[in-house]
Amino acid sequence: MSRSTGSDLRPSARGQELYAAMVEFMRDEVLPAEADYHRQRHARGPEDHRVPDVVETLKGEARARGLWNLFLPSESGISQLDYAAIAELSGWSLELAPEAINGQAPDTGNMELLHLFGTEAQNDQWLSPLLAGTIRSCFAMTEPDVASSDATNITTSIRREGDEYVVDGRKWWASGILDPRCQVMIVMGKTDPDAAAHRQQSMLLVPVSTPGVTVERDVPVFGRHDQHGHGEVTLNGVRVPVSNRLGAEGDGFAMAQARLGPGRIHHCMRALGAAERALAMLIDRAGQRVAFGGPLLERELVQADIAESRIAIEQARLLCLATAKTIDDHGNKAASSMVSMAKVVVPRVASRVIDRAIQVYGGAGVSDDVPLAAMWGWHRAMRIFDGPDEVHLRAVARRETRATPLFDPAAFGSLSSRP
Repeated sequence: MSRSTGSDLRPSARGQELYAAMVEFMRDEVLPAEADYHRQRHARGPEDHRVPDVVETLKGEARARGLWNLFLPSESGISQLDYAAIAELSGWSLELAPEAINGQAPDTGNMELLHLFGTEAQNDQWLSPLLAGTIRSCFAMTEPDVASSDATNITTSIRREGDEYVVDGRKWWASGILDPRCQVMIVMGKTDPDAAAHRQQSMLLVPVSTPGVTVERDVPVFGRHDQHGHGEVTLNGVRVPVSNRLGAEGDGFAMAQARLGPGRIHHCMRALGAAERALAMLIDRAGQRVAFGGPLLERELVQADIAESRIAIEQARLLCLATAKTIDDHGNKAASSMVSMAKVVVPRVASRVIDRAIQVYGGAGVSDDVPLAAMWGWHRAMRIFDGPDEVHLRAVARRETRATPLFDPAAFGSLSSRP
Protein backbone atom coordinates (compact mmCIF):
# COMPACT_ATOMS: atom_id res chain seq x y z
CA MET A 1 0.00 0.00 0.00
CA SER A 2 1.26 3.49 -0.85
CA ARG A 3 1.46 5.96 1.99
CA SER A 4 2.27 9.66 1.89
CA THR A 5 4.27 10.78 4.90
CA GLY A 6 3.16 14.38 4.47
CA SER A 7 -0.22 15.09 6.04
CA ASP A 8 -0.44 18.85 5.54
CA LEU A 9 -2.08 19.43 2.16
CA ARG A 10 -2.51 23.17 2.58
CA PRO A 11 -0.86 25.42 -0.01
CA SER A 12 1.97 27.74 0.95
CA ALA A 13 1.37 31.46 1.42
CA ARG A 14 2.76 32.05 -2.09
CA GLY A 15 0.56 29.28 -3.43
CA GLN A 16 -2.50 30.95 -1.89
CA GLU A 17 -1.55 34.28 -3.49
CA LEU A 18 -1.18 32.70 -6.91
CA TYR A 19 -4.42 30.78 -6.50
CA ALA A 20 -6.28 34.00 -5.75
CA ALA A 21 -4.64 35.65 -8.76
CA MET A 22 -5.66 32.70 -10.94
CA VAL A 23 -9.28 32.89 -9.77
CA GLU A 24 -9.33 36.56 -10.73
CA PHE A 25 -7.66 35.87 -14.07
CA MET A 26 -10.16 33.12 -14.91
CA ARG A 27 -13.14 35.23 -13.91
CA ASP A 28 -12.08 38.51 -15.51
CA GLU A 29 -10.15 37.38 -18.59
CA VAL A 30 -10.33 33.72 -19.56
CA LEU A 31 -13.99 32.76 -19.25
CA PRO A 32 -15.22 35.98 -20.93
CA ALA A 33 -12.80 35.28 -23.82
CA GLU A 34 -14.26 31.86 -24.63
CA ALA A 35 -16.97 33.21 -26.93
CA ASP A 36 -14.41 35.18 -28.96
CA TYR A 37 -12.13 32.15 -29.15
CA HIS A 38 -14.88 29.91 -30.49
CA ARG A 39 -16.04 32.56 -32.98
CA GLN A 40 -12.53 32.76 -34.39
CA ARG A 41 -12.17 28.98 -34.60
CA HIS A 42 -15.58 28.60 -36.24
CA ALA A 43 -14.76 31.27 -38.82
CA ARG A 44 -11.51 29.52 -39.77
CA GLY A 45 -12.86 25.97 -39.76
CA PRO A 46 -12.02 22.99 -37.53
CA GLU A 47 -8.93 21.92 -39.47
CA ASP A 48 -7.25 25.33 -39.35
CA HIS A 49 -4.76 24.95 -36.51
CA ARG A 50 -3.65 28.56 -36.23
CA VAL A 51 -4.31 29.68 -32.68
CA PRO A 52 -6.92 32.44 -32.35
CA ASP A 53 -5.46 35.85 -31.53
CA VAL A 54 -7.26 35.95 -28.20
CA VAL A 55 -4.93 33.25 -26.82
CA GLU A 56 -1.85 35.41 -27.35
CA THR A 57 -3.65 38.29 -25.64
CA LEU A 58 -4.38 36.05 -22.64
CA LYS A 59 -0.75 34.89 -22.52
CA GLY A 60 0.41 38.49 -22.22
CA GLU A 61 -2.10 39.16 -19.46
CA ALA A 62 -1.07 36.02 -17.56
CA ARG A 63 2.60 36.99 -17.68
CA ALA A 64 1.77 40.46 -16.41
CA ARG A 65 -0.03 38.87 -13.45
CA GLY A 66 2.86 36.51 -12.62
CA LEU A 67 0.91 33.43 -13.77
CA TRP A 68 3.58 31.95 -16.01
CA ASN A 69 5.49 28.64 -16.02
CA LEU A 70 4.01 27.73 -12.64
CA PHE A 71 4.16 24.01 -13.48
CA LEU A 72 7.97 23.89 -13.16
CA PRO A 73 9.20 24.39 -9.58
CA SER A 74 12.65 25.52 -10.74
CA GLU A 75 11.01 28.39 -12.62
CA SER A 76 8.09 29.23 -10.35
CA GLY A 77 9.52 28.53 -6.90
CA ILE A 78 6.28 26.83 -5.87
CA SER A 79 5.61 23.16 -5.15
CA GLN A 80 3.59 20.62 -7.10
CA LEU A 81 1.07 20.83 -4.26
CA ASP A 82 0.72 24.58 -4.81
CA TYR A 83 0.45 24.16 -8.55
CA ALA A 84 -2.18 21.41 -8.30
CA ALA A 85 -4.90 23.85 -7.26
CA ILE A 86 -3.91 26.29 -10.02
CA ALA A 87 -3.95 23.50 -12.61
CA GLU A 88 -7.46 22.62 -11.44
CA LEU A 89 -8.64 26.16 -12.09
CA SER A 90 -7.18 26.05 -15.59
CA GLY A 91 -9.29 22.95 -16.27
CA TRP A 92 -12.42 25.10 -16.18
CA SER A 93 -11.41 26.36 -19.63
CA LEU A 94 -9.21 23.64 -21.08
CA GLU A 95 -8.75 25.19 -24.52
CA LEU A 96 -7.67 28.60 -23.25
CA ALA A 97 -6.39 28.64 -19.69
CA PRO A 98 -3.56 26.05 -19.71
CA GLU A 99 -1.89 27.67 -22.69
CA ALA A 100 -2.55 31.15 -21.33
CA ILE A 101 -0.31 30.33 -18.34
CA ASN A 102 2.14 28.24 -20.44
CA GLY A 103 1.01 25.12 -18.64
CA GLN A 104 -0.34 23.16 -21.62
CA ALA A 105 0.38 19.59 -22.61
CA PRO A 106 2.49 18.27 -24.25
CA ASP A 107 4.82 21.26 -23.89
CA THR A 108 5.04 21.05 -20.10
CA GLY A 109 6.19 17.44 -20.22
CA ASN A 110 8.71 18.26 -22.93
CA MET A 111 10.01 21.20 -20.93
CA GLU A 112 10.38 18.96 -17.89
CA LEU A 113 12.38 16.49 -20.01
CA LEU A 114 14.67 19.24 -21.30
CA HIS A 115 15.06 20.68 -17.81
CA LEU A 116 16.06 17.27 -16.42
CA PHE A 117 18.11 15.83 -19.27
CA GLY A 118 18.84 18.52 -21.86
CA THR A 119 22.32 19.82 -22.56
CA GLU A 120 23.07 23.53 -22.35
CA ALA A 121 22.98 23.81 -26.15
CA GLN A 122 19.68 21.90 -26.38
CA ASN A 123 18.11 24.06 -23.73
CA ASP A 124 19.29 27.27 -25.36
CA GLN A 125 17.76 26.15 -28.65
CA TRP A 126 14.50 24.62 -27.40
CA LEU A 127 13.81 25.05 -23.69
CA SER A 128 14.27 28.82 -23.60
CA PRO A 129 11.72 29.56 -26.37
CA LEU A 130 9.29 27.01 -24.91
CA LEU A 131 9.50 28.71 -21.52
CA ALA A 132 8.98 32.03 -23.29
CA GLY A 133 5.89 30.66 -25.05
CA THR A 134 7.14 31.64 -28.51
CA ILE A 135 7.16 28.09 -29.94
CA ARG A 136 5.38 24.82 -29.29
CA SER A 137 6.48 21.18 -29.35
CA CYS A 138 5.11 17.66 -29.57
CA PHE A 139 5.97 14.22 -28.19
CA ALA A 140 6.07 11.25 -30.60
CA MET A 141 5.99 7.91 -28.81
CA THR A 142 2.71 6.17 -29.67
CA GLU A 143 2.54 4.09 -32.85
CA PRO A 144 -0.54 2.87 -34.76
CA ASP A 145 0.80 -0.60 -35.55
CA VAL A 146 1.66 -1.81 -32.03
CA ALA A 147 0.05 -1.85 -28.58
CA SER A 148 1.66 1.34 -27.35
CA SER A 149 0.31 0.90 -23.84
CA ASP A 150 3.54 -1.12 -23.53
CA ALA A 151 6.16 1.34 -24.73
CA THR A 152 8.71 -1.45 -25.20
CA ASN A 153 6.68 -2.43 -28.28
CA ILE A 154 7.59 0.63 -30.31
CA THR A 155 9.23 -0.18 -33.64
CA THR A 156 10.55 3.17 -34.87
CA SER A 157 14.18 2.66 -35.77
CA ILE A 158 16.98 5.01 -34.71
CA ARG A 159 20.31 3.89 -36.13
CA ARG A 160 23.60 5.69 -35.92
CA GLU A 161 25.60 6.55 -39.01
CA GLY A 162 28.74 8.44 -38.07
CA ASP A 163 27.81 11.72 -36.43
CA GLU A 164 24.12 11.37 -37.32
CA TYR A 165 21.10 9.31 -36.35
CA VAL A 166 18.73 8.09 -39.07
CA VAL A 167 15.11 7.68 -38.03
CA ASP A 168 12.47 5.56 -39.76
CA GLY A 169 9.02 4.92 -38.36
CA ARG A 170 5.38 5.87 -38.07
CA LYS A 171 3.83 7.69 -35.12
CA TRP A 172 0.41 8.98 -34.26
CA TRP A 173 -1.21 11.02 -31.52
CA ALA A 174 1.74 13.39 -31.88
CA SER A 175 -0.35 16.02 -30.14
CA GLY A 176 0.35 19.60 -31.12
CA ILE A 177 2.22 18.96 -34.33
CA LEU A 178 -0.47 20.56 -36.52
CA ASP A 179 0.00 23.91 -34.77
CA PRO A 180 2.12 26.12 -37.05
CA ARG A 181 4.13 27.17 -33.98
CA CYS A 182 5.28 23.57 -33.34
CA GLN A 183 8.97 23.53 -34.20
CA VAL A 184 10.37 20.43 -32.49
CA MET A 185 9.26 16.91 -31.71
CA ILE A 186 10.74 14.54 -29.16
CA VAL A 187 10.82 11.16 -30.88
CA MET A 188 11.17 7.88 -29.02
CA GLY A 189 12.57 4.94 -30.97
CA LYS A 190 14.83 1.92 -30.72
CA THR A 191 18.59 2.39 -30.89
CA ASP A 192 19.44 -1.16 -29.77
CA PRO A 193 16.78 -3.84 -30.46
CA ASP A 194 19.04 -6.49 -28.88
CA ALA A 195 19.36 -4.79 -25.48
CA ALA A 196 17.20 -5.58 -22.45
CA ALA A 197 13.56 -4.62 -23.09
CA HIS A 198 13.73 -1.34 -21.15
CA ARG A 199 17.15 -0.33 -22.51
CA GLN A 200 16.37 -0.48 -26.23
CA GLN A 201 14.80 2.97 -26.54
CA SER A 202 16.29 6.45 -26.90
CA MET A 203 14.89 9.93 -27.46
CA LEU A 204 15.83 12.44 -30.13
CA LEU A 205 15.05 16.11 -30.65
CA VAL A 206 13.81 16.32 -34.23
CA PRO A 207 12.97 19.72 -35.77
CA VAL A 208 9.59 19.42 -37.52
CA SER A 209 11.10 20.98 -40.65
CA THR A 210 13.66 18.16 -41.03
CA PRO A 211 13.49 16.46 -44.45
CA GLY A 212 11.66 13.15 -44.19
CA VAL A 213 9.18 14.30 -41.53
CA THR A 214 5.68 14.15 -43.02
CA VAL A 215 2.46 14.94 -41.19
CA GLU A 216 -0.01 12.58 -42.85
CA ARG A 217 -3.22 13.74 -41.17
CA ASP A 218 -4.88 15.16 -38.09
CA VAL A 219 -6.59 12.45 -36.04
CA PRO A 220 -9.91 13.68 -34.59
CA VAL A 221 -11.15 12.74 -31.11
CA PHE A 222 -14.79 11.63 -31.23
CA GLY A 223 -15.12 13.55 -34.49
CA ARG A 224 -13.59 16.77 -33.13
CA HIS A 225 -10.39 18.33 -34.40
CA ASP A 226 -8.26 19.64 -31.56
CA GLN A 227 -6.96 23.20 -31.85
CA HIS A 228 -3.35 21.97 -32.00
CA GLY A 229 -3.99 18.67 -33.76
CA HIS A 230 -3.19 15.05 -33.01
CA GLY A 231 -0.92 14.14 -35.88
CA GLU A 232 -0.13 10.92 -37.65
CA VAL A 233 3.48 11.33 -38.74
CA THR A 234 5.87 9.31 -40.88
CA LEU A 235 9.63 9.59 -40.54
CA ASN A 236 11.48 8.35 -43.60
CA GLY A 237 15.26 8.56 -43.52
CA VAL A 238 15.14 11.50 -41.12
CA ARG A 239 18.67 12.60 -40.23
CA VAL A 240 19.63 14.58 -37.15
CA PRO A 241 23.00 15.14 -35.46
CA VAL A 242 24.00 12.82 -32.61
CA SER A 243 24.02 15.96 -30.46
CA ASN A 244 20.19 15.94 -30.78
CA ARG A 245 19.96 12.86 -28.58
CA LEU A 246 18.27 13.58 -25.27
CA GLY A 247 20.13 11.85 -22.45
CA ALA A 248 22.13 8.68 -23.08
CA GLU A 249 21.38 5.86 -25.48
CA GLY A 250 19.05 3.39 -23.82
CA ASP A 251 17.59 5.93 -21.39
CA GLY A 252 14.44 6.59 -23.42
CA PHE A 253 12.05 4.40 -21.44
CA ALA A 254 13.22 5.74 -18.08
CA MET A 255 12.99 9.33 -19.31
CA ALA A 256 9.46 8.71 -20.58
CA GLN A 257 8.44 7.58 -17.11
CA ALA A 258 10.06 10.65 -15.54
CA ARG A 259 8.16 12.85 -17.98
CA LEU A 260 4.79 11.33 -17.20
CA GLY A 261 4.80 11.60 -13.38
CA PRO A 262 3.94 15.25 -12.68
CA GLY A 263 2.27 15.55 -16.10
CA ARG A 264 -0.33 12.94 -15.22
CA ILE A 265 -1.21 14.72 -11.99
CA HIS A 266 -1.53 18.02 -13.86
CA HIS A 267 -3.91 16.32 -16.32
CA CYS A 268 -5.90 14.95 -13.39
CA MET A 269 -6.17 18.30 -11.63
CA ARG A 270 -7.34 19.97 -14.84
CA ALA A 271 -9.93 17.21 -15.16
CA LEU A 272 -11.22 18.06 -11.67
CA GLY A 273 -11.64 21.65 -12.84
CA ALA A 274 -13.77 20.39 -15.72
CA ALA A 275 -15.81 18.31 -13.28
CA GLU A 276 -16.37 21.38 -11.10
CA ARG A 277 -17.56 23.36 -14.12
CA ALA A 278 -19.91 20.56 -15.15
CA LEU A 279 -21.37 20.36 -11.65
CA ALA A 280 -21.91 24.12 -11.54
CA MET A 281 -23.63 23.93 -14.93
CA LEU A 282 -25.77 21.02 -13.76
CA ILE A 283 -27.00 22.91 -10.70
CA ASP A 284 -27.66 26.07 -12.70
CA ARG A 285 -29.62 24.23 -15.37
CA ALA A 286 -31.61 22.17 -12.85
CA GLY A 287 -32.63 25.37 -11.09
CA GLN A 288 -33.85 26.96 -14.31
CA ARG A 289 -35.71 24.09 -15.96
CA VAL A 290 -39.25 23.21 -14.94
CA ALA A 291 -40.76 19.83 -15.80
CA PHE A 292 -43.82 18.02 -14.50
CA GLY A 293 -44.79 20.80 -12.19
CA GLY A 294 -41.53 21.88 -10.58
CA PRO A 295 -37.85 22.72 -11.02
CA LEU A 296 -35.57 19.80 -11.78
CA LEU A 297 -33.50 20.88 -8.77
CA GLU A 298 -36.29 19.65 -6.50
CA ARG A 299 -36.23 16.12 -7.93
CA GLU A 300 -34.58 13.57 -5.67
CA LEU A 301 -32.74 11.91 -8.53
CA VAL A 302 -31.14 15.21 -9.53
CA GLN A 303 -30.28 15.98 -5.91
CA ALA A 304 -28.66 12.55 -5.62
CA ASP A 305 -26.59 13.26 -8.75
CA ILE A 306 -25.41 16.54 -7.24
CA ALA A 307 -24.46 14.92 -3.95
CA GLU A 308 -22.72 11.95 -5.58
CA SER A 309 -20.78 14.34 -7.82
CA ARG A 310 -19.59 16.49 -4.93
CA ILE A 311 -18.52 13.45 -2.90
CA ALA A 312 -16.59 11.94 -5.81
CA ILE A 313 -14.85 15.23 -6.68
CA GLU A 314 -13.71 15.77 -3.11
CA GLN A 315 -12.39 12.22 -2.81
CA ALA A 316 -10.50 12.50 -6.11
CA ARG A 317 -9.07 15.89 -5.20
CA LEU A 318 -7.66 14.58 -1.92
CA LEU A 319 -5.93 11.75 -3.77
CA CYS A 320 -4.41 14.24 -6.24
CA LEU A 321 -3.23 16.59 -3.52
CA ALA A 322 -1.70 13.73 -1.52
CA THR A 323 0.05 12.55 -4.69
CA ALA A 324 1.42 16.02 -5.41
CA LYS A 325 2.65 16.26 -1.82
CA THR A 326 4.41 12.91 -2.15
CA ILE A 327 6.12 14.04 -5.36
CA ASP A 328 7.29 17.19 -3.56
CA ASP A 329 8.57 15.32 -0.51
CA HIS A 330 9.87 12.05 -1.95
CA GLY A 331 10.06 12.32 -5.75
CA ASN A 332 8.26 10.82 -8.72
CA LYS A 333 9.25 7.22 -8.05
CA ALA A 334 7.81 7.19 -4.53
CA ALA A 335 4.53 8.58 -5.87
CA SER A 336 4.25 6.26 -8.89
CA SER A 337 1.49 4.05 -7.46
CA MET A 338 -0.48 7.10 -6.27
CA VAL A 339 -0.13 8.68 -9.72
CA SER A 340 -1.56 5.50 -11.24
CA MET A 341 -4.48 5.52 -8.80
CA ALA A 342 -5.25 9.15 -9.61
CA LYS A 343 -4.98 8.52 -13.33
CA VAL A 344 -7.65 5.82 -13.04
CA VAL A 345 -9.97 7.57 -10.60
CA VAL A 346 -10.06 11.16 -11.84
CA PRO A 347 -11.04 10.66 -15.51
CA ARG A 348 -13.81 8.33 -14.36
CA VAL A 349 -15.09 10.93 -11.90
CA ALA A 350 -14.89 13.77 -14.44
CA SER A 351 -16.62 11.75 -17.15
CA ARG A 352 -19.40 10.70 -14.78
CA VAL A 353 -20.05 14.24 -13.52
CA ILE A 354 -20.03 15.63 -17.06
CA ASP A 355 -22.39 12.84 -18.14
CA ARG A 356 -24.82 13.78 -15.36
CA ALA A 357 -24.73 17.40 -16.49
CA ILE A 358 -25.40 16.33 -20.09
CA GLN A 359 -28.42 14.38 -18.91
CA VAL A 360 -29.88 17.39 -17.11
CA TYR A 361 -29.28 19.59 -20.16
CA GLY A 362 -31.08 17.10 -22.36
CA GLY A 363 -30.78 17.79 -26.09
CA ALA A 364 -28.67 20.88 -25.47
CA GLY A 365 -26.15 18.75 -23.59
CA VAL A 366 -25.18 16.72 -26.64
CA SER A 367 -25.03 19.77 -28.91
CA ASP A 368 -22.25 22.28 -29.40
CA ASP A 369 -24.37 25.06 -27.85
CA VAL A 370 -22.77 24.21 -24.50
CA PRO A 371 -19.26 22.80 -23.90
CA LEU A 372 -20.33 19.56 -22.21
CA ALA A 373 -20.08 17.25 -25.23
CA ALA A 374 -16.54 18.39 -25.99
CA MET A 375 -15.62 18.11 -22.32
CA TRP A 376 -16.96 14.57 -22.13
CA GLY A 377 -15.07 13.47 -25.24
CA TRP A 378 -11.73 14.73 -23.94
CA HIS A 379 -12.10 13.23 -20.49
CA ARG A 380 -13.27 9.89 -21.87
CA ALA A 381 -10.10 9.91 -23.97
CA MET A 382 -8.12 10.49 -20.76
CA ARG A 383 -8.83 6.89 -19.83
CA ILE A 384 -6.54 5.92 -22.73
CA PHE A 385 -3.82 8.52 -23.15
CA ASP A 386 -0.89 8.72 -20.71
CA GLY A 387 -1.49 5.04 -20.05
CA PRO A 388 -4.89 3.29 -20.26
CA ASP A 389 -6.76 2.34 -17.11
CA GLU A 390 -5.71 -1.28 -17.44
CA VAL A 391 -2.00 -0.46 -17.33
CA HIS A 392 -2.38 1.69 -14.23
CA LEU A 393 -4.59 -0.88 -12.51
CA ARG A 394 -1.91 -3.49 -13.22
CA ALA A 395 0.76 -1.23 -11.72
CA VAL A 396 -1.28 -0.62 -8.57
CA ALA A 397 -2.08 -4.30 -8.17
CA ARG A 398 1.55 -5.37 -8.63
CA ARG A 399 2.74 -2.89 -6.02
CA GLU A 400 -0.01 -3.90 -3.62
CA THR A 401 0.66 -7.63 -3.90
CA ARG A 402 4.37 -7.05 -3.20
CA ALA A 403 3.77 -4.86 -0.16
CA THR A 404 4.07 -6.12 3.39
CA PRO A 405 0.70 -5.87 5.18
CA LEU A 406 0.46 -4.11 8.50
CA PHE A 407 -0.54 -7.37 10.20
CA ASP A 408 0.11 -10.95 9.19
CA PRO A 409 -3.15 -12.32 7.74
CA ALA A 410 -2.25 -15.78 9.10
CA ALA A 411 -2.45 -14.40 12.63
CA PHE A 412 -6.19 -13.95 12.27
CA GLY A 413 -6.90 -17.66 12.11
CA SER A 414 -9.67 -19.12 9.97
CA LEU A 415 -13.41 -19.40 10.31
CA SER A 416 -13.15 -23.16 10.59
CA SER A 417 -11.02 -22.85 13.76
CA ARG A 418 -13.60 -20.76 15.58
CA PRO A 419 -15.95 -22.42 18.06
